[in-house]
Amino acid sequence: MRGMRGRQAAAIVGAVLILGGVAAAGWAIGWSSRPAPTGPSVVVILTDDQRWDTLSAMPNVRALLERPGVDFANAFVVNSLCCPSRASFLTGDYSHTTGVYTESPPNGGFPRFRDASTVATWLHDAGYRTGLFGKYLNEYSGTYIPPGWDRWFAFQQNATGYYQRYSVNDDGTIERFGSAPADYSTGVVAARAVSFIEDTRGPLFAYVAPYAPHAPAVPAPGDREAAVALPRFDPPSFDERDMSDKPRWMRSLPKVSRATVDAFRTQQYRSLLDVDRLVGQVVDALRRTGRLHDTLIAFTSDQGLGWGEHRWFDRKEVPYEESVRIPYVVRFDPLVRAPHTDTHLVLNLDLAPTIAAAAGVDAPGAEGRSLLPLLAGHSVRWRHDFLIEHVEGRSPPDPPTFCAVRTERYLYVAYATGERELYDLRRDPFELSNEAGAASVGSVETSLKSELARLCRPPPPGFSNP
Repeated sequence: MRGMRGRQAAAIVGAVLILGGVAAAGWAIGWSSRPAPTGPSVVVILTDDQRWDTLSAMPNVRALLERPGVDFANAFVVNSLCCPSRASFLTGDYSHTTGVYTESPPNGGFPRFRDASTVATWLHDAGYRTGLFGKYLNEYSGTYIPPGWDRWFAFQQNATGYYQRYSVNDDGTIERFGSAPADYSTGVVAARAVSFIEDTRGPLFAYVAPYAPHAPAVPAPGDREAAVALPRFDPPSFDERDMSDKPRWMRSLPKVSRATVDAFRTQQYRSLLDVDRLVGQVVDALRRTGRLHDTLIAFTSDQGLGWGEHRWFDRKEVPYEESVRIPYVVRFDPLVRAPHTDTHLVLNLDLAPTIAAAAGVDAPGAEGRSLLPLLAGHSVRWRHDFLIEHVEGRSPPDPPTFCAVRTERYLYVAYATGERELYDLRRDPFELSNEAGAASVGSVETSLKSELARLCRPPPPGFSNP
């Protein structure tokens, strides 16, 4: 199993398999012709465009998941855009392996995704009952149901978003929702996920993907005037004054309005209130069905979002901290004996192999690593850097195609235009001073360039020389 070494790690996984297998053997009798699952239930709750620093708005996440679990404080995505990030969550692979770099063809979107081998197929083939509720991939529409899913409730592509007036593929039938309070999508997704948990007799895998807090960040009907305490937000990178050291495409970005940003932040926090209720409802359903202390629950997001840092507002795509850093909380009672904050570099592509390891199945070809030893608090060899990929899209402004390497201390970016960025995150956490080309960091830049050349293989389409 990826990321696991030695007898101690094997014993950890063995205990998990025994714990889940005893219950599974009885529950699965007469339920399916597939093999009886041998692992615990799994629930993934994946939000959309949620920054890592917004969990203060979510008391259920803090109390029910973070407090008894592990908060991964250095968690990142490897391509900060919805569709490629979700492809990595489902497969454990980088964009150069999934082939999904953007949100629409020719370099991305649902038509580009190869769905024959995902965490859903791995668990389904092992006897799990699987269900997806909410957002799947950009450009997804129609009645097609991907392999590996027993229950399918997926948003259809909708240019105006998925809060109200949206359509869903409900197990092969297109169901349309309006603007009534009962149609608000987060509540609808929560109800379907809870029903799935209550109706399933054996170990299950639920992938729960509400649209919030993605723009336009529409709160639930009862939360539209809710009072929210916005945390102080005044980073020195906000509406950055001197952009002369940034890539050429960024220098023409307009200045950002503080009032506009704060209004949007308020709406995002309000839209997260119902997501937090969803978390509480899912945990309650797991408790009622006797699964809570036997379930791996992960709460995370597909990427972060700019709130005006470097004049980058309501967009992701860039390699900066605000876009690539995500919330990442995992509760798994069989392993987490001492809840803690973990500071290893963990990635969105680590989730699929983690789930596979807990379930006792293979994660064929996955480039991520199992987080099980980190959940257990064990000391293991771990990555010290990772690759970030991006292909320029069709919707300006958008960064030129790039490859970047993010280490525990540095960010180094190489653009297809030939431009470079280098930030020492220890001395410059807000990424204000681009030191690429400076003699004072020459040896550091040489080392980072060499590491990026190793990682950026194969390079993104349209990019040849990292």
